[in-house]
Amino acid sequence: MSDARFEDAAERPIRLRAESAEDLEVVSALLQDAAGVAGDLAWMRRKRRFALFLNRFRWEDRERAEKAGRPYERVRCVALVENVESVRAAGVDPAERDQALSVLRLEFAPASDPEDPSGLLRIILAGDGEIAIQVEALEVRVEDVTRPYLAPPGKAPRHPED
Repeated sequence: MSDARFEDAAERPIRLRAESAEDLEVVSALLQDAAGVAGDLAWMRRKRRFALFLNRFRWEDRERAEKAGRPYERVRCVALVENVESVRAAGVDPAERDQALSVLRLEFAPASDPEDPSGLLRIILAGDGEIAIQVEALEVRVEDVTRPYLAPPGKAPRHPED
């Protein structure tokens, strides 16, 4: 029996959970350039959960699309942060429900005590925006919830070096 390969999931919905900073690197890479609007963010204080509904670029399918000469794809996904103690945002106005958001990366700064699983999860957004989520323990889940669709405008996001 061989190990699973990244390509094996190419045609299946993504369902991942991050419980460590290393796990979060994978989730961050998959959510890079995910787009949404402020109205699709929700902090469910009683459930201690923060949810984001995003249009995720299918990075895992990029090479296959290029080889086949077909357009790139996006998919709607839900990202859930569990064990939330508090949420702060900069550059995001909850009253502006149509405010466009684009995820650059996710970062986790653990508590200084190695025995303490709490820490600060930062969702870094394009345009100097940020959502800072204090968590009792890191648990982020990402799940695709629709079939893939053509990525408007049919191009892959680019990040040219400055």
